[in-house]
Amino acid sequence: MAAPHIRTPLPGPKAQALLARDRAVSSPSYPRDYPFVIERGRGAEVWDVDGNRFLDFAAGIAVCSTGHAHPQVVAAIKAAADDFLHISSDYWHERMTRLAERINELSPMGEPTQVLVCQSGTESVEGALKLARYVTGRPRFIGFLGGFHGRSMGSLSFTASKYTQQAGFFPTMPGVTHVPYPNSYRPLFAGADQGRAVLDYIENNLFASNVPASEVAAILIEPIQGEGGYLVPPDGFLEGLRALCDRHGILLIFDEVQSGIGRTGKMFASEHWGVRPDIMTLAKGLGSGLPIGLVVAKKSIMEKWKRGAHGNTYGGNPLCCAAALATLDLVENQYAANAADVGGYFLARLRELKKDFPCIGDVRGKGLMIGTELIDAASGKAAPALCQRVLTRAYHNGLILLSCGVSTVRYIPPLMVSRAQVDEALALLRTALSEALADG
Repeated sequence: MAAPHIRTPLPGPKAQALLARDRAVSSPSYPRDYPFVIERGRGAEVWDVDGNRFLDFAAGIAVCSTGHAHPQVVAAIKAAADDFLHISSDYWHERMTRLAERINELSPMGEPTQVLVCQSGTESVEGALKLARYVTGRPRFIGFLGGFHGRSMGSLSFTASKYTQQAGFFPTMPGVTHVPYPNSYRPLFAGADQGRAVLDYIENNLFASNVPASEVAAILIEPIQGEGGYLVPPDGFLEGLRALCDRHGILLIFDEVQSGIGRTGKMFASEHWGVRPDIMTLAKGLGSGLPIGLVVAKKSIMEKWKRGAHGNTYGGNPLCCAAALATLDLVENQYAANAADVGGYFLARLRELKKDFPCIGDVRGKGLMIGTELIDAASGKAAPALCQRVLTRAYHNGLILLSCGVSTVRYIPPLMVSRAQVDEALALLRTALSEALADG
């Protein structure tokens, strides 16, 4: 049963017409789950071209951090557009420099940093990898199974959340070895502490038999794994990884493209464990919808890059920098705290929902980066078909959701979402779960 805000069958007639036009001219590679055609958005609400209203708990894949069309962000973009639209990173302008200063003020490394501005998460990862090789002179890297770091050829060599993303593109960048990401719900190693087990595997097996530590430039990891299932690492793991890197002269790169900029209730997810990387990648929520990415590194590392070692044409675009500056102000002053508060409320309500639905195997996350892993209640096995049905039924009831991992529904609403909107989403989710189970 659709929610009252859904006025037409989905997709509606205008949406169907646009979908027909699009099929003839757009790449079929886009991983679209259901036929939502947006017309406008405000805050945590979006409307399709047929006038149907939805709660957006996907936020453009965690991009619309301050909500759709936040007036302060829109005003900053308009002001920048009145000045100039582009000059390239061959030159300087106030907003680009100010953005790098703002990142320094946030002190993600606890010491001075330098920043390279680009357009996306995958570009920021590419820049981080190039920097690590450049300054260490080492050829190898370690990544994690389940990780997602982008789709360009360097970042794709680390991406291991779905084989579909690599199928047909081998060989990617050589020199990357994957190890398991610690998963306490579905452990791969013996023992209660999966974080310690992974660290022991790297130190005492991988380094001893296959990948010499002295050849590893960097370890690249998401502090909270995103596409792989919204996995929160066990306490002590990131601290242990930091210590391992320090012992062997390996750089530690945190990919905070999805988990950063207030998403987890702190500006950076790594702050939950007090661990500081050598290099950090940022994008997604940084621009509230405008395309921007950052490679942030300790000054002592990035200052070793020579003129021309790396750059890009659109990096530092004035509109994107303006959006990022407005976003950082909003997140630092309001929305990180709201993500912590509303996210804690949301987690508690989802755990209550779990009692009524045995198909919810696990509820996990921090702030407004939350996942519920769906299972076959009898066997405990992952339930990908059920997960897809839940997404579809939620859409038909007016709730926009995405999945991750094998069968996890993720909840990543804008950081300004209210408790009342969470309550509305939970009611829609309850209906979607009931309908999806009945459909199966």
